[in-house]
Amino acid sequence: MKNTCFILCLCGMLAACTEQLPTEVTRLRCELLVDPQGIDCPAPRLSWEITGEGRDVRQKTYHILVASSPEKLNAGEGDLWDSKTVKSEVSTFVPYAGSKLESRAQCFWKVKVTTNRGTSEWSEPASWSMGLTGQADWQAKWTGLGKASHGDVPENVAKYLRKEFEAAQKPVKAVLYISGLGLYKLYINGQKTGDQELSPTPTDYSKTVKYNTFDVTDKLLQGKNAVAVMLGNGRFLSMRNGWVRDFGLPRMILQLELEYADGSKQTVVSDNSWKASVDGPVRGNNEYDGEEYNALKEMPGWDQPGFDDGKWLQAELMEAPGGRLEAQLNRNIKVMEVIKPVGVKQLKPGVHILDMGQNMVGWVSLKVKGKAGDQVKLRFAEVLKPDGSLYLDNIRGAKVTDLYTLKGDGTESWEPSFVYHGFRFVEITGYPGEPSVNDFEGKVVYDEVEVTGQFETSHPVINQVYKNAYWGIRGNYRGMPTDCPQRDERMGWLGDRAVGSHGESFIFNINNLYAKWLDDIEQSQKETGSIPDVAPNYWSVYSDNMTWPGAYVIIANMLYEQYGNREPIVKHYESMKKWMKYMREKYMVDNIMTKDTYGDWCMPPETPELIHSKDPARITDAAILGTTFYYRMLRLLERFADIQNKPDEAAAFAGEAGVVKKAYNDRFFNEETAQYGNNTVTANLLSLCYGMVAEGFEGKVFQNIVDKTEKDFNGHVSTGLVGIQWLMRGLSENGRADLAYKIATNLDYPSWGYMIENDATTIWELWNGNTADPAMNSHNHVMLLGDLIVWYYEYLAGIQNTAGSVGFKKITMRPHIINGLEYVKASYHSVHGEIKSAWHRDDAHFHWEIAVPCNTTATVYIPASDKAQVTEGGKSASSSEGVKFVRTEGGYVVFEVGSGNYSFAVNR
Repeated sequence: MKNTCFILCLCGMLAACTEQLPTEVTRLRCELLVDPQGIDCPAPRLSWEITGEGRDVRQKTYHILVASSPEKLNAGEGDLWDSKTVKSEVSTFVPYAGSKLESRAQCFWKVKVTTNRGTSEWSEPASWSMGLTGQADWQAKWTGLGKASHGDVPENVAKYLRKEFEAAQKPVKAVLYISGLGLYKLYINGQKTGDQELSPTPTDYSKTVKYNTFDVTDKLLQGKNAVAVMLGNGRFLSMRNGWVRDFGLPRMILQLELEYADGSKQTVVSDNSWKASVDGPVRGNNEYDGEEYNALKEMPGWDQPGFDDGKWLQAELMEAPGGRLEAQLNRNIKVMEVIKPVGVKQLKPGVHILDMGQNMVGWVSLKVKGKAGDQVKLRFAEVLKPDGSLYLDNIRGAKVTDLYTLKGDGTESWEPSFVYHGFRFVEITGYPGEPSVNDFEGKVVYDEVEVTGQFETSHPVINQVYKNAYWGIRGNYRGMPTDCPQRDERMGWLGDRAVGSHGESFIFNINNLYAKWLDDIEQSQKETGSIPDVAPNYWSVYSDNMTWPGAYVIIANMLYEQYGNREPIVKHYESMKKWMKYMREKYMVDNIMTKDTYGDWCMPPETPELIHSKDPARITDAAILGTTFYYRMLRLLERFADIQNKPDEAAAFAGEAGVVKKAYNDRFFNEETAQYGNNTVTANLLSLCYGMVAEGFEGKVFQNIVDKTEKDFNGHVSTGLVGIQWLMRGLSENGRADLAYKIATNLDYPSWGYMIENDATTIWELWNGNTADPAMNSHNHVMLLGDLIVWYYEYLAGIQNTAGSVGFKKITMRPHIINGLEYVKASYHSVHGEIKSAWHRDDAHFHWEIAVPCNTTATVYIPASDKAQVTEGGKSASSSEGVKFVRTEGGYVVFEVGSGNYSFAVNR
């Protein structure tokens, strides 16, 4: 009897050790998109997340089925690909490895996994479809209207194109492929198709043209149908002749493919059988200047069957832009939020000022009632003059004006189609009657990127700066990351987003957007190897420096570390090497990179006299900036070579880096003072953070950074765009997170808090944006954020991808506990799942709630001196399930944990 009891108890213990807990596969994505249509990747990459009860859930195997129909998938038939059971922990970017995917292929897929806790059920199905993968698949022609067809009508009017066709039956499937340049709106039988705005994504149209794909089956009818397109100018027709690139008059290519129940097919394509007009209501549209709309010229029913287009022009075949047609993988712009104004005041008779309460990017929709021919003029600005009128000096040459002419038919509603503005305030002129806040709405528009991060602390300044950053970052997503949204610029400056993109990746899922931008950068590269400062190169700025084009390499590394996306590195590696070779051969002297262009751009004080100053006591030596960045690029390319299993190339980069480091220290390092160059914070900081400091001098160099910051600048920022990329992390990594915190919470000039104190609701271009030279004084610029957002998430919240890992497969959770900060609450939805960190403290206790997603592990640093002080879930952390003590280090007790939710506490 005793033996029987012993056996039963032992069996129970073994069962408990291998307890089978429910796991589920969720959030299936293809190229990190949900059910994308019309992609053209030959081997799309598949990702999923795992959720499960209990702790330390780890994937052991996966099994993917891809089928050509939902029925086959439901039956368990993977006729396109059956991966079988694959022994692997990988759950992100798994490349499709089945039958060749032809144009138009429909792919339905699901996945199941085996974990150490058991086997999941099959996931819910997901899908993707292939677009037109070869240029020969396009039967459509580029169509539009040439200059002669405009007559006396200005070229910047919108173009209207329409085509009626007969459908013998109600189609069982209809797919439409379109690219309308510069911008398009698509209608079928009077219905707008899709929720996209300002589409497609901007490119160098001579190199690449992106198209969008729509399933329009439910919009088509048996019998007569009409497809209609309105074309705007966007970036295709020059926004400023002479200094913004011009690709010509707008044009489109459209292909609609219908399938019927009897197996027959029909194709409707753009060609010169379409009808076209320049006599519609949009009388002008220019990204800088605004949109003019005359409701008296509306054409009711123009986008529906039966409209009389007898007086319309015959559409013309237009020359192809030159770029290859490719599927667009980054999300389109759309209306992402609608906000109400907070007030409207009369400035003078007939003129009112509308206050949105927030510097935003998008447009205003209006409701108005008046006589036919009445005109309402809207002008946009970020700030007001002391007299309450618009401050427009910093808008420079942009007219930023929308004009609406009423038709006099009751209450009318309108919003622009092809422009956007950066603004908080709107001057309203000519509004019939008294405008109220209820007559207007602010449409906030930017790329449809998923919000992945949340962040909050006990300090109101940090919280407001984060909110300002959120508004500024998203407002500058326009199919590329732009510098500003309001003046006559709005360009993709590389230097603005180098390290900034790292911080952005915590707030938004920017993988596809930035992967696309890297394509723009390579396509803008000259044959010589020179990389521009602006991409796409609507402005031709090739100044040859390391700090701005270096973003090309830095961002590729960011996409790899934050998302585990290896493809941009492989795709652009040869282009990056070509650029480095060009710079080396043209500007390298005695292993020192001598060339720089912008210096440590926008370092304070930014008076007109000093912002372009060449005062050697103030600025960081050009060769220091050039050489430190060149060295950093060598180290990243060494890593990229290792990733691709190219050991000889990796060794060559490492060898060159060693030579450059020696030459740099021989030239710029003063051993007696432990200073680099003229001892600017930026010179010493880059040397330290890039690993270039002579061995044994790291502490002294860092002390110079601290002394300079505390004594010369009273604990304030002294860096510009370049130095700010490492300031917060450099201080914190070397034991002075308290000084970083002071910089982050300062309220006087120069600081982010100073911006808030002066009513900023976004981030300024200059530290002194309230008093600066208006010629360069955007109030919505994110370049001076530097590494601040990275610092928020990685150092205050303690959520960081572990060095050597990618995509947060291994997580380092190490919050910096700083006097004055009582709590931090943050989350980040990584490609593996949501990571959470919420700590609070008082004089006697520290509490920390964390969440680690399934199929990942974390190294957790608890601020305590002894493991005996640390509890988890109310008991000793060392004996808690899924928690393993590792070591005590630098004021932290370190544990390894698997996935799950944990509640740590420390009694001080």
